[in-house]
Amino acid sequence: MPFKDFVAGDILTAADVDDFLMRQTVMVFADSAARTTALSAVLAEGMFSFLTDADSFQYYSGSAWVDVSNPGDITAVTAGTALTGGGASGDVTLNVDLSAVTIPASQISDLTSTAAELNILAGVTATTADLNLLDGVTASTAELNYVAGVTSAIQTQIDAVHTADFITDATTARTLTSTDAGKTIRFTSGSATVVTVNSSTDIPVGQRVDIIADGAGALTVTASGATVAGAATSTTSGSFTIGAQYSAATLLCVATDSYRLIGNVAVV
Repeated sequence: MPFKDFVAGDILTAADVDDFLMRQTVMVFADSAARTTALSAVLAEGMFSFLTDADSFQYYSGSAWVDVSNPGDITAVTAGTALTGGGASGDVTLNVDLSAVTIPASQISDLTSTAAELNILAGVTATTADLNLLDGVTASTAELNYVAGVTSAIQTQIDAVHTADFITDATTARTLTSTDAGKTIRFTSGSATVVTVNSSTDIPVGQRVDIIADGAGALTVTASGATVAGAATSTTSGSFTIGAQYSAATLLCVATDSYRLIGNVAVV
């Protein structure tokens, strides 16, 4: 639609009223049907109208009536689960509350850890500096799995193992168990002492127990159900003596319930 700058003396024709006044106002109609009835014969691109039934402000694009804007019906943004912020007016911001986020393992793409493995991280007390020690680590999954089951500082556990390696036993009878594997036991009794190896000793294959006869009493190693071989003899019920005072011998597990007694030993 055109624009005309009227000056004094111009003749205002019906066409001028239609083109420069009627068609360039915001025309108000009860509804779209009333608008169609009134304007169908004179529609022109750029016309504006307001429909009172829908409170809708529209313009004519040349082929259809189009909403000038669509403000929508959102009246507020409420922060839901694991979110903070929101508001009922103006610009609002939503923030993710990471402390409230729970992600099931099944929702993490390409994750191969089980839920149980991920739960190991619960309660981790390592500092950022501690965790940063892993930066650049090239260990494989198998190598990292070596620490599976570690419940305290590894160095502390290693130190504890070394501390427990050496045992002094002043009793006169001891039945070896799997917990004795890798240890050195120093027997100090002044009376005869018997060390028993039976089917429940269960020292792992390849592990050993070092036995020192530091007491004045005789020290005897007796087989009771397990096979003990030494001094050219193999027995499941016999005994061996460990030399004189300050002598020593090693009990080495070579198979399940099968041991070699190595050192200054003799068959009883």
